[in-house]
Amino acid sequence: MNVGSYNQHENKMEYKIRIGISSCIVGDKVRYDGKHKLDSYITETLGQWFEYVPVCPEVECGLQVPRESMRLEGEIAKPRLIGNKTRTDYTDRMKSWAKIKLAELEKENLCGFIFKSKSPSSGMERIKIYDKNGVPWKKAVGIWARAFMDNFPLLPVEDDGRLHDPKLRETFIESVFVYYRWRKLLNEGKTMGRLVEFHTRHKLLIMSHSVELFRKMGRTVAAGSKEDINRLFDNYLELLSQALKLKTTVKKNVNVLYHMIGYFKKQLTSDEKQELVEQAENYARGYTPLIVPLTLINHNVRKYGQPYLEKQYYLNPHPVELKLRTHVSVR
Repeated sequence: MNVGSYNQHENKMEYKIRIGISSCIVGDKVRYDGKHKLDSYITETLGQWFEYVPVCPEVECGLQVPRESMRLEGEIAKPRLIGNKTRTDYTDRMKSWAKIKLAELEKENLCGFIFKSKSPSSGMERIKIYDKNGVPWKKAVGIWARAFMDNFPLLPVEDDGRLHDPKLRETFIESVFVYYRWRKLLNEGKTMGRLVEFHTRHKLLIMSHSVELFRKMGRTVAAGSKEDINRLFDNYLELLSQALKLKTTVKKNVNVLYHMIGYFKKQLTSDEKQELVEQAENYARGYTPLIVPLTLINHNVRKYGQPYLEKQYYLNPHPVELKLRTHVSVR
């Protein structure tokens, strides 16, 4: 399995992270009109760390390029994929192909998927579906996107449109890197020691999403010696996935910042402590981005050789070049 190591300090990886993606986003001319929807941020910026596995449901299930446009019709829970001109129902054809494709993707060791927004096949949310009166509702999920998410319920997923939102982008990419490290753990072998280390190093990162779930995960790990190892890892991953789907907030991050400041109480001078508190408060008030207090904390981690914080992925969850913590948040 091509899963290498990601060095949180040097931002280097032996292998790129494998991510599924709608083919048109990487520039393939597979859309109904023969065009593509190339996204340069996804291909050029994220592409430095991600290796994409392109998927086009329409082409791969045997439809031509160009082809008639399609839309979803019927019930939200059981949508049908209908051609706009011929009124051909493509639903069963795509679902049959999807079963085969999903079996193939299970061997790809994916750490996430980027869907095409607004697509009746690949859209992950708020897709138009037309009722019996021809009235559209933005409440459906694309046929392929639903099949993928049902088959891989714990994988991080997002669509290209939502990735333009700084917060959603940060949440998705952070989750992908966590899942990448989880894949690496599994590749090395399931042991209690490795699970404890994983949980310990991700403590602050998980706390920034949910303190409650972090505590629940801690109890799961603590009772792990009494559990079947496979069941233990499955339960832990499910809780981890639940936590990562919850957005971080200014309030949650401030709580983590003060938690980290507490580790320096015997080392910092009064001026150094005051500076850390001031930067945390500036972030809390929305004056500065999260990267500012974190840079200062990273400086003190190196200066004083704080061994526990040095290993915390919260301080370096993904490559700094992605600049994911540079936006100013509000409460």
